[in-house]
Amino acid sequence: MERTISKTHIARRAETKANPYLVNAILELKNTNTEVAKLLAMPRKKWPSVNLTQIDKMVKDGEKVFVPGKVLASGDLTKKVKIVSWSASENAVEKIKAVKGEFISVQEELKTNKDFKGVRIL
Repeated sequence: MERTISKTHIARRAETKANPYLVNAILELKNTNTEVAKLLAMPRKKWPSVNLTQIDKMVKDGEKVFVPGKVLASGDLTKKVKIVSWSASENAVEKIKAVKGEFISVQEELKTNKDFKGVRIL
């Protein structure tokens, strides 16, 4: 059973963050998409690091996915996907672009899609 966290608790967790961009992202998302805000408000040590191989196994071609942690370059990506993540290694971004995919940071996605509609959470 997954524990639910209130918007107030998410806001309190955001206060402990040192990165002002992360704090703004969490506070914007807590009203529109609490699931994404909860994942970003977790301690950074608990953020997942996801390899391209894992992403390739879990997604369909043309899908937009959200990875709350970091995208790593281990393995290959064969599908054209849009990956929204807080960060990614340089090699991972190159491999994503090589298959005509797209890497989008959370800040960029917030500018165009404030409530993260149509984005699947991995």
